[in-house]
Amino acid sequence: MNNGQTPLTMQEAILTLQKYWSDNGCMITQPLNTEVGAGTANPSTALRVIGPEPWSVAYVEPSVRPDDSRYGENPNRLQTHTQFQVILKPDPGNPQELYLGSLQALGIDLDAHDVRFVEDNWASPALGAWGLGWEVWLDGMEITQFTYFQQVGGVTLAPVSVEITYGLERILMNLQGVDHFKDIAYAPGITYGEVFGQSEYEWSRHYLDDADVDTHRRLFEEYASEARRMLDLELPIPAYTYVLKCSHTFNVLDARGALSTTERAKAFSLMRGLTHESAKLWGQRRAALEHPLGTAAVPAPAVRAELPNVPGTERLLFEIGVEELPYADVVATTDAVREAVTAKLSATRLAHGPVTAMATPRRIVVTVEAVEPREPDTVRTVRGPKTAAAYRDGAPTPALLGFARSQGVDPADLQVLDVDGVDYIALTREAPGRTAVEVLSELLAEVVAELRAGRNMRWNDPTLSFSRPVRWLLALLGNTPLPVAVSSLASGTTTRVHRTAAEPVVPVASAEGYAHFLKMHNILLDRDERRAAVVRGAHEAAAEVGGRVDVAGEAGLIDEITDIVEYPRPVRGSFDESYLDLPSGILTTVMRKHQRYLPVLDADGRLLPHFLTFANGTCDDDVVRAGNEAVLRARYEDAAFFWRADLKVAPEEFRGRLDKLTFEERLGTVADRADRIAALAAELAGRTSLAPETLATVRRAGELAKFDLASQMVVEFSSLAGVMAEEYALRAGESAEVARALAEMELPRSSGGALPATDAGVLLSLADRFDLVTGMFVIGAAPTGSSDPYGVRRAAIGLLNVLRSAPAVAGLRVRDGLRAAADRYAAQGVEVPAERLAEAAELITRRYEQQLTDAGHEHRLVQAVLPWADRPAHGDRTLAALERHLGTEGFDALTTALQRVLRILPKTPAAEPADRSLLTAPAELRLAEATAAARASLTGREDDLDALVAVSAPLVPAIDTFFEEVLVMDPDPTIRAARLALLDDVAALARTTLNWSAL
Repeated sequence: MNNGQTPLTMQEAILTLQKYWSDNGCMITQPLNTEVGAGTANPSTALRVIGPEPWSVAYVEPSVRPDDSRYGENPNRLQTHTQFQVILKPDPGNPQELYLGSLQALGIDLDAHDVRFVEDNWASPALGAWGLGWEVWLDGMEITQFTYFQQVGGVTLAPVSVEITYGLERILMNLQGVDHFKDIAYAPGITYGEVFGQSEYEWSRHYLDDADVDTHRRLFEEYASEARRMLDLELPIPAYTYVLKCSHTFNVLDARGALSTTERAKAFSLMRGLTHESAKLWGQRRAALEHPLGTAAVPAPAVRAELPNVPGTERLLFEIGVEELPYADVVATTDAVREAVTAKLSATRLAHGPVTAMATPRRIVVTVEAVEPREPDTVRTVRGPKTAAAYRDGAPTPALLGFARSQGVDPADLQVLDVDGVDYIALTREAPGRTAVEVLSELLAEVVAELRAGRNMRWNDPTLSFSRPVRWLLALLGNTPLPVAVSSLASGTTTRVHRTAAEPVVPVASAEGYAHFLKMHNILLDRDERRAAVVRGAHEAAAEVGGRVDVAGEAGLIDEITDIVEYPRPVRGSFDESYLDLPSGILTTVMRKHQRYLPVLDADGRLLPHFLTFANGTCDDDVVRAGNEAVLRARYEDAAFFWRADLKVAPEEFRGRLDKLTFEERLGTVADRADRIAALAAELAGRTSLAPETLATVRRAGELAKFDLASQMVVEFSSLAGVMAEEYALRAGESAEVARALAEMELPRSSGGALPATDAGVLLSLADRFDLVTGMFVIGAAPTGSSDPYGVRRAAIGLLNVLRSAPAVAGLRVRDGLRAAADRYAAQGVEVPAERLAEAAELITRRYEQQLTDAGHEHRLVQAVLPWADRPAHGDRTLAALERHLGTEGFDALTTALQRVLRILPKTPAAEPADRSLLTAPAELRLAEATAAARASLTGREDDLDALVAVSAPLVPAIDTFFEEVLVMDPDPTIRAARLALLDDVAALARTTLNWSAL
């Protein structure tokens, strides 16, 4: 066995984990005797987590994933890898600490290594299962999936189970310091490659090249039929086992590229339905057996300690301790808790000073300055019925008696209250102020109970629900412990610092100086201070190798790093310069997206062979550096594998494979979407006056639209869509213009992202976004609240940004783009309700309105130009003209005159044409002449506000004189109609420029 110096063999690691978890209450079972994609699918997990029975188990599970076949060549990808699966049911309350203990048992020095829990929200559609938790990173390498199961087989779980899934090959590669799975020492003198290398190659051949498609189609149907038959016989375990056989057969067909979009959707639906039925039947069978293993205990409600006496003005310190929050929840929860405490305090009479909230991934801390010892006393008056209704013939009426009863007093204790000359029966009571301790104890319990995030989970607590488990509460009022009890949690006077600290739980004596106290334990509570430490550390580490970090360009990633660590420690790593032969976009995407590394650049912005990572607290820099370098090397090997494989495939062939990718079940495949984009881009191009060569570029790029989505690189790194299209197109001999247009089709990637710079890219970008927005509205998948899974709002903002910035398409109308996109769907056989297009146009209008408002434009001016949301570039020009003219004497006079005209006109136009020959008064003729002259001058410029202002000098006095000398609403209806028709001519000049009524 391991002597503490020599790394464990894989065999020893398995035995060590079995002993560790057995010692911690788990039963050791065996792997399933049929293929599964993960240990999760084993019935010891997938079925046993259902129902109230306790179940703690650990087992090795060979996990078969045909799509990961690499013939044994890739150092990290295997079609069969080894998982070690642990289920803790119910959640024991300290699963993270138990897990870290298992890493120590394996010989991992937690003081030297950087072990982190990184957000991962897990879901398995085929199993109808989901949960929240983390990937566990060891020096940047994902070694474990750690999940609180919330639902399996469509069944909501109570109690919640904790799943811990170790990736043994990755852990052993790190422990043994080897770069390829084949080199892992499996047992003394025997390598992993010697044990499994031949199997890995042969099964890869089978899955990728030789598996007979017809045979596997037949097997799938037969397995599904047998699962159905077992369900009919009420045998959930055999039924579920045959679902697993279906799943593996499906995966083989998928690896062979043999499944169409329709077949995939149908197969998923079938497997999901069979799994749900198996799970439900399992639960029923266990209930019928009266749950032989008993029922898991539920934690008892916490009992609040006796409230102390705090006589003076003190500072409040309240800390909510959590397991690692998703980075996006750190800021959101900080704001939510600050607002909740502030609002709840304002609803009391307790005087206090400023409320401050700060957070790290593991704690939300609220301080309230100068909290007074108690609320002031007050007098409270409750009004009852009118005196006239309170007595009848001198005796109390039911109304009075009911009021007295509701207040718990005798009718004789009630008084008469005069309110604005009306007498009411009333009760006046003294309301003594509560102590600060009483107010805060109840208030803070409410804050914890009401915690919510974008996605919430349950754990072993009977009532709480939040983004991640709440594990401790710290509450002090000055130096005095403040009792707070909520659900099963009771506050204390300790906090938890780094889990690797010599004393991970430390006492806190006072509410004063808490941020400094945490800093002494290597925790930076202030987010601004943490971010500054990240930026400072990045600058210093990059400068040591003559490089720099693009802080502005990497602002989003720096924000994320800030909120995934409590004490950022920069560690610089390097990679082999040969990888710089790959496109830099691939290298930096791998760094940012998968590893949260900051790229190091030279003075000209070129990538250097270095990167920066940030450990959480103290560590051995050399150990962490080596681990992260190995992870990046493996990632780059994957990328190089995909790069080489993709270059062997022509763009046209990739384009042909898009029919195997689903866009949305009701809207067809990605190939259907690409066809629509190509046709729509060509139609939009026809509405412009672009040069023939640009139109040719649009046509050719449209023929290849989205082809890179079928490439291995983009399947693995989806954010490289467009980037890889340009790279692969250039290497396939396409023109630089076509390649650039394919890349710019994906722009902008965010609301403030880079925009397409070429006219061909502009048209493809618009076609892409018009297709997405229209399609989602057509099928009723419009964004609602915070839910926008298809990024419709982002697409709407993107098309607005393109329309506003690209002169070549400034004349395109939003409604024309939506209508053209809808026509493509209609041609595909998709029903397009007209009201859905109106809703899509309204979404885009509201986005345009928000953009102008966020830019600081005055609300009424935004409303005035909002009719131009359909042509946002023109709206921008009109708004600029409006802001130039606003406040000038001539424009103000024009505005007043036109608004006077618009106010008097009826909302609906006259049904019959007016007899304009009746207009004979001098003021009438003068206005008609001025209107005709203005109309003539505006020919071809009817929507130009500057032009209207320029020709309005004769018009304004003519309008004023008309209203002074003419009675518009003449008693004679024919004369009245003629005068209103003349004013309507004037209004027509205004309606095409602005919503004047908004001014």
